[in-house]
Amino acid sequence: MLLGLEKKVADFAGSNGLFDSCGKILLAVSGGADSTALVYCMAALQCAGVVGAELLCAHINHGLRGEQADLDEEFVVEQSDRLGLGVVVRRVDVRGHARKERLSLETAGRALRMESLVEIAAGCGCGSVATAHQKDDNAETVVQRLARGTGFRGLGGIWPKRVFGGGIVFMRPLLCVGRGEVVEYLRQRRIRWRQDHTNFDCGYRRNYIRHRLLPVLQQDFAGSLAGQLLELSRSARGFHRLVCRRADEVWTDVVSEGGDGFALNTSGLARELEPVLVELFRRGIVTVGCGERDLTRRHYERILQLYKEGLAGAKVELPGRVVVRREYDRLVFGRPVEKERFGEGAAEAAKLAVPGRTEFRRYHVEAAVLERGQVEVGRLLGVKASDVERFDLDELRLPLFVRFRRRGDRFRPLGLGAEKKVGKFLSSARVAREVRERIVIVADEEKIIWVWPVRMSETAKVTGKTRRILELRIEGEA
Repeated sequence: MLLGLEKKVADFAGSNGLFDSCGKILLAVSGGADSTALVYCMAALQCAGVVGAELLCAHINHGLRGEQADLDEEFVVEQSDRLGLGVVVRRVDVRGHARKERLSLETAGRALRMESLVEIAAGCGCGSVATAHQKDDNAETVVQRLARGTGFRGLGGIWPKRVFGGGIVFMRPLLCVGRGEVVEYLRQRRIRWRQDHTNFDCGYRRNYIRHRLLPVLQQDFAGSLAGQLLELSRSARGFHRLVCRRADEVWTDVVSEGGDGFALNTSGLARELEPVLVELFRRGIVTVGCGERDLTRRHYERILQLYKEGLAGAKVELPGRVVVRREYDRLVFGRPVEKERFGEGAAEAAKLAVPGRTEFRRYHVEAAVLERGQVEVGRLLGVKASDVERFDLDELRLPLFVRFRRRGDRFRPLGLGAEKKVGKFLSSARVAREVRERIVIVADEEKIIWVWPVRMSETAKVTGKTRRILELRIEGEA
């Protein structure tokens, strides 16, 4: 016969499809009250036929509490043996990882724990991982996100079921019960558990919310605060699903390549509501490899402002070294690129060997001198690759130099009748910023002949009177 908490968990799991199509479930067990209740509850549901999957326990020893951590490990192994369940133990170096990656112990421990659970599940053939998050954990999560700034997606709190790396499903069967119910269940079944004294250290933000902030809020709150926050999370998740459905519909129509990252075409976003825009931005950020944990509502507000103002060249810098830039009718998501090479180092130049090969920083310039008869007329007028260009050698004043842009640079672009500043030309030609910041200048002693890889100069073009042709090829980072 199932006890009250076990019946509640069974109903919650059924309404959320937690145990559907589960062949083998990995139970994350720390030895604390919540995870101990999880493993006993799941074993009871298995005996009652509610859970048809095979159960396996996993314990991650963080090595932060010395002998106490070892005793936690022994306790989990003992309880697993008592229930006839297999157990996998893994030890991780949280302090070393935190030091190496410059993370807090909390963040480093969470990252290693998740990584280990996914690896153990995959290695043992478990398609699902069950963790012991319960109703009060969700309340703490929501309040923590509210404190740092969040939107409706953050209000969704802890999801009953989510898919993580490698297609592993993480489920939270105890999310329908509170901490008091868990403790009462363990006492009812006369099951002991391990206490972690660090859970009472209010120097950790989550512990402060748990032991100081939430109890004060509950005093002036009618009913269960944790219960109301769980209902808020459920509503927020429902709204988020609707937003994601719309984002799925427009995603392929607005995405395009964007240099080092990718871009959203803003012309296709004009009719979308703000929540849909935020979801599209979030997907863009994740696509270029930025984690979401350090992102706040303020970051998304700044991206929305970037989108609405439409100022070409403006950018927003995000945690994880991700930059969102406005490029005319695109929002480009990517990593920071080198700053424009004005000022320091701009005077640097390399004299070109004509003919021959010249090295300039990470660029390689090949110069060849051809007679008119060596080049077919079709090749002269045909389309060339952006890294190859041909010039009338007799119209050049040698020697030639290759360098970076300088402030005030001017040239006469091919096809135009007057000189323009290079910067203004690039803007009017709508050249993407990631290209502008990698541009190389080729010039003779009097004038710029090529703004590579964008446009050559009108003054050095090959004409019907050309006799000697200079062919330049530049290979480099642009």
